[in-house]
Amino acid sequence: MKKILIRSIGPLFGVFLFAAALWVLQYELKEYHYHDVAHHFKTLSLLRLFLAFVFTLLGYLALIGYDFLALRYVNHPLAYSKIATAGFIGYAFSNNIGISMLAAIRYRLYAAWGLSTIDITKIVAFCGLAFWLGIFTIGGIVFMTKPLEIPSLIHVRFASIHLLGICFIIFVGGFLLLSALRKNPLKILRLEFSVPSLKFSLSSITIACMDVLLNGSVLYVLLPSIGSLSYLTFIGIFILSQIAGLISQVPGGLGIMETVIILFLSPVAPASSVLGALLTFRGIYYLLPMCIAAILLGINELLQRKEALTLTARFFGQWVPEIVPNVLSFSTFVGGIILIFSGSTPTENIRMMWFREFIPLPIMEISHFFGSLAGVLLLILAWGLQRRMNAAYHLTVALLASGIVFSLLKGFDYEEAIILTAMLGALLPSHQHFYRKTSLINEPYTPGWIAAIVLVMLSSIWLGLFSYKHIEYSSELWWHFSLSGDAPRFLRATVGACVLALFFALLKLLRSATAKPYVSGAVDLTIVRTIVKNSKKMYANLAFLGDKSFLLSESKNAFIMYATHGKSWVAMGDPVGPESEMPELIWKFHEMCDLHGGWTIFYEVEQKHLYKYIDLGLTLLKLGEEARVSLPTFSLEGIARKGLRHTRNHLEKEGCAFELVPKEKVPALLPEFKIISDAWLAEKNITEKSFCTGFFNTEYLKNFPAGIVRKNGKIIAFLNLWEGAEKEELSSDLMRYLPESPNSTMEYLFIQLMLWGKQEGYKWFNFGMAPFSGLESRVSAPVWNRLGAFIFRHGEHFFNFQGLRQYKEKFDPVWEPKYLASPGGFTLPRILTNIAFLISKSSQGAGEK
Repeated sequence: MKKILIRSIGPLFGVFLFAAALWVLQYELKEYHYHDVAHHFKTLSLLRLFLAFVFTLLGYLALIGYDFLALRYVNHPLAYSKIATAGFIGYAFSNNIGISMLAAIRYRLYAAWGLSTIDITKIVAFCGLAFWLGIFTIGGIVFMTKPLEIPSLIHVRFASIHLLGICFIIFVGGFLLLSALRKNPLKILRLEFSVPSLKFSLSSITIACMDVLLNGSVLYVLLPSIGSLSYLTFIGIFILSQIAGLISQVPGGLGIMETVIILFLSPVAPASSVLGALLTFRGIYYLLPMCIAAILLGINELLQRKEALTLTARFFGQWVPEIVPNVLSFSTFVGGIILIFSGSTPTENIRMMWFREFIPLPIMEISHFFGSLAGVLLLILAWGLQRRMNAAYHLTVALLASGIVFSLLKGFDYEEAIILTAMLGALLPSHQHFYRKTSLINEPYTPGWIAAIVLVMLSSIWLGLFSYKHIEYSSELWWHFSLSGDAPRFLRATVGACVLALFFALLKLLRSATAKPYVSGAVDLTIVRTIVKNSKKMYANLAFLGDKSFLLSESKNAFIMYATHGKSWVAMGDPVGPESEMPELIWKFHEMCDLHGGWTIFYEVEQKHLYKYIDLGLTLLKLGEEARVSLPTFSLEGIARKGLRHTRNHLEKEGCAFELVPKEKVPALLPEFKIISDAWLAEKNITEKSFCTGFFNTEYLKNFPAGIVRKNGKIIAFLNLWEGAEKEELSSDLMRYLPESPNSTMEYLFIQLMLWGKQEGYKWFNFGMAPFSGLESRVSAPVWNRLGAFIFRHGEHFFNFQGLRQYKEKFDPVWEPKYLASPGGFTLPRILTNIAFLISKSSQGAGEK
């Protein structure tokens, strides 16, 4: 509960600031009406709009310049087409949602193009610093040369911001001095940041200043002509509004930026005209690029279905599937805002008078009411889209289509219909991204998302009250139906929307409590046994070790086995069971980890399932490669198998023989196995491992057949035998032999076991993973890959990594990569330490069971 409250502080603070901003706007606009604001839209000249579009285009080109320089800062240049793609889509959405969205998109795109987590972290830091340097440079110059007077409504102890300008200039000057003098890297939180040269720093500041000036110029050309307002003074006001919006943490600074600008400009310009300019600015600089980015992604989904355009699809396909759900989620949220706000504002009288000849009044009234309800449902369903829910996709498609119809029938709002049609067009071809078949009611909402819905509802109510404040309230308004009854329609739609939102909240509160995870002591092991028996995956047999907990799917046909240490909740392998149940089970495990404040980690997952973990926002680290031998083609014939033939013949001449012991007869041999195991551990001077590999445990070994080698009748080596369903695969994880056994005893055991498997019709023999093998050690490889490659080459003192791979190579296996999916960044060293603890954790008493 404490963690939930802590996570709620930020969203609650944002809601408080937003509510305060609405109160200030209400005060500043008390003498104006909605039609005064609408009048400014109608009086905007084509030249002003054209200039606004030009400055917006140039502004986004400047934004792309941040990434262009940042990639050179980390010495990893990319093609300009990729930089422009990442920059435009990232900034188009982050301007509306917040910096976190930009960081997420940057990570998805740049990781797909070969950049490491560390490099991406440096890029985000560089771009953030460059932006603030631009703010401080322009702000410092303006605040020192054109000090602004603080409006009386803001109660502070200083009347101007001249001192703030001095502080800004000192910061910029200090940074430039650091760039000129310091040559050694700076260490911040264990990361080394090379200090850019003075020339490079000046280039980044220039780009940032261009960004600030072009952004402000878009709004400046949309404002009414104000003779006493110079461009420099306006830029100072604009910078203050930007700073206030960023500090507030409200997405896009919505409401906060508008309030600051209206407070400063209301003494010299009509507040209604300023608000009209601000709304137009929002539409041109914020919403239009976002819509274009969403449409581009939708077009890409269509392109990927055309074989003739595979090159384009390949370019986008590396990263688009990872960000499409988030993009469509946000665009759906915006669609909900459009419908709700439309229900709070008056319709065009001319359109209504013309439209009444074709559409009856009851149809208009019903369309208006249900349009607002559809808007609320879109706000709710947008979260489901972000969580990849199949039901949310189908409902959203239906609601967007309904919203288009409602927009046209309630007053021929074709502008809304066009926007909603574009959103629907982007969503329709993206069905494959929404694969989770789960209930929306049972899906947990974050405090931030709840706060966003609250902000929209507050804005809608404020907008309606502002639009109809000239109408005196009376109870008769609720039952007034006419073409001019915009205020009654607003009242009914607002109440309906609020009731619907509260009803959904009540359903969430009254929903059945989230089922507690099935732990090993509580699970009916017959269920686990049945799932393992039907699984083709060898690691499923680790479920019998008794060192893991289980999370079952709702159908109890699949499970995730996991263990915890510290904040790390580590799942062993991919979910075990039918692939159709994997996505929902992965999300269920992620939500369980999040509920307990843990880190979601999947250890040794297959390459074909990686996209499922990327959908959770996890990063990927290659652990090594798994060796699998094709049994139908395996034989001892030919010169390449000369060594294997020699091993078999030599050991059989020494009196060795292979025997496969059925599961039912294994218990009688366990005392002999125990003697062999203890001698092997003592001779190797090692302790048992756990979690991802078996340890000697009598109850564990009773679950499997055993392969043994006898010499003159005495058992000298054994292994447990894992058998996959439908004879897909064979493997083993516990292999022991007596120190006095002949050389190559285990090799002989493997040879005989594979020949037996081939005879029985099995397809593969799985040798397991060779840790750290197959990792790149080149300079441009990710840092963790280079570290793993170093351990692989030089870690012989701790574990024979190279020898293990070379041993398996003699059987000519197919190597398949295995990955760790986990949170990245600074948490990764702790996660790897926790996993190492789970693997090396003592299994005392295991052999005594």
